[in-house]
Amino acid sequence: MNEICPGCGTQWRDGITCEAHFHQMLYWEHENSANWEVHHLMVLCYHLQHSSLYAPDGLATSKKLLLTFVDGGVSPQEVRVQSRDIVDSGKRKFKITATPDLHGAYANPIRWSLTAADVIDAGIDGYIDSGYAWAKSTLEALKSSGNLD
Repeated sequence: MNEICPGCGTQWRDGITCEAHFHQMLYWEHENSANWEVHHLMVLCYHLQHSSLYAPDGLATSKKLLLTFVDGGVSPQEVRVQSRDIVDSGKRKFKITATPDLHGAYANPIRWSLTAADVIDAGIDGYIDSGYAWAKSTLEALKSSGNLD
């Protein structure tokens, strides 16, 4: 029986959830340190496609971050330097992670053309290329749906 992910709308195949795919990608990164090249994109894409994992401000910040990485070509190291005071938990004035009473949502429906399942289907050998493709497609879906501020 196929189920639909309540977070991203993807149809699960054989009962394998998006979260299981997320954990598989984390395992691949742990297994081969070269795969860490796209870790920042993988985490963003997964969470952006499951927006209720974020608080509203966390969702807004993450959309801007994906835009910075993909369209701006800024490296994770540069972003860390640029935003360390903004996201430092001791200084930050907003919540990133959702709570039961506070979670992110999109104003308009989104059809994701690539999901965590697609990255897994491409296999570990294609993980880095798939990670970049996932980031580009996630950003494009946000733009085309009118959900990118």
